[in-house]
Amino acid sequence: MFLFTKKAEMVTPEDALAGRETPMQVPERHDVLGTPLQPPFPEGLEQLVVGMGCFWGAERVFWQADGVYTTAVGYAGGYTPNPTYEEVCSGRTGHTEAVLVVFDPAVLPLDGVLRLFWEGHDPTQGQRQGNDVGTQYRSAAYWASDAQRATVESSRDMFQAELTRAGYGEITTEIAEAGPFYYAEPYHQQYLAKNPNGYCGLGGTGVSCPVRLPAS
Repeated sequence: MFLFTKKAEMVTPEDALAGRETPMQVPERHDVLGTPLQPPFPEGLEQLVVGMGCFWGAERVFWQADGVYTTAVGYAGGYTPNPTYEEVCSGRTGHTEAVLVVFDPAVLPLDGVLRLFWEGHDPTQGQRQGNDVGTQYRSAAYWASDAQRATVESSRDMFQAELTRAGYGEITTEIAEAGPFYYAEPYHQQYLAKNPNGYCGLGGTGVSCPVRLPAS
């Protein structure tokens, strides 16, 4: 219990691990979509970084969606530059396991991305997701522009009303401006495509998020 308590406490910047200057080397292409994992991306696309618990299942949610150009897993919202998976899991980097979603808003508007995000996990659980406990499993949405911020916050408020009606508590999702996104190790990228029977702890609330759906 003490271990779980410590892992659920956010590390301070002063106590965070030092990290390193060298970024993680990742595959050039997405294992499923065949698109680049790293920028530059084509003009007209948007990006959103989200945390939904274990990033293996979360990434699959988005690469399966029409209008998504590419996805990648990594670490966001913390202090340690270029952390390793083991460092993030120690709770001493401040990062959450995150998914970079690059999408075409003409095909899949931000509202549609957010619906996948909100419905794909339980955003009321604080520093955990299901049986996965620790700050690295917290719910998060990191916006790239003021317009995105307004849309994210509006969708949160709409979903909160639906969750409250369904008997859930307050949304604990961290909503903040996007900072550095540090790519995770190559074996984590598109993990469930390479390991179809691999662990996926993703689980939503069953509550629908009332945001605008993309045109079919």
